[in-house]
Amino acid sequence: MELTTEKDSNYNNLHELSLIDILQSINDEDKTVPLAVKKSIKQIEKLSAAVTTQMKAGGRLFYIGAGTSGRLGVLDASECPPTFGVPADMVIGIIAGGDSAIRKAVENAEDDEKQAWKDMAAYGINNKDVVVGIAASGTTPYVLGGLEAANAQGIVTGCVVCNADCPISREARFPVEVVVGPEFLTGSTRMKAGTAQKLVLNMLTTSVMIGLGKVRGNKMIDMQLNNSKLYKRGVNIIMKETGIDEETAEGLLKKYGSIRQAIAAAGHS
Repeated sequence: MELTTEKDSNYNNLHELSLIDILQSINDEDKTVPLAVKKSIKQIEKLSAAVTTQMKAGGRLFYIGAGTSGRLGVLDASECPPTFGVPADMVIGIIAGGDSAIRKAVENAEDDEKQAWKDMAAYGINNKDVVVGIAASGTTPYVLGGLEAANAQGIVTGCVVCNADCPISREARFPVEVVVGPEFLTGSTRMKAGTAQKLVLNMLTTSVMIGLGKVRGNKMIDMQLNNSKLYKRGVNIIMKETGIDEETAEGLLKKYGSIRQAIAAAGHS
């Protein structure tokens, strides 16, 4: 059976199209992605609830993937510490071929069914954790093998794929299938499929971190203050949450080095 992600584009003779027609057509295709994600929200809800439960019990979230999918997992994992103030090893992104594959494709890395488990074992993975496999095709051996090994160890598993009823979604306990259809450029899953995966990962970690109490109202009260822009944002958050003036807010932030602690010190715990 031909994978949806491998089907011919709905557009032909791309090399003969005008530049504006190429751009407009890509944009038209991109508009369909959020609608495809919307159809999968119930699946995302189940996965998010499972991840939240495991993390509340001290577990971690592992992403495993290859190519674009692996890079998206690494990206989402790397953004959790600065956004939510969590430890760097709370959300772990692993890409087939190792970190060098983030920048340059590693030949045949995704075809090794046993390597993902070895990569996760290096982090001491255990049954408190969750493994989410990311694979547009839903067939990547690296991801499938990792989920099989995790299931055999009683570890909670999920996935984000872009084909329905594929091997990886059948293996995952909490599958998320976002079927975006053929790509504008046939088989180029860095396009709609990659966009869909990014949207799902945004939803997953944001909803999990809200569930873990890392957000107050609509503010990132545990974010890291790594530059002047973020420091100013921190001061503004304290002002909005407490009603105090800028000078007082800045003084509290300098004293405590934490938005959460500054808000508590202002009597708004």
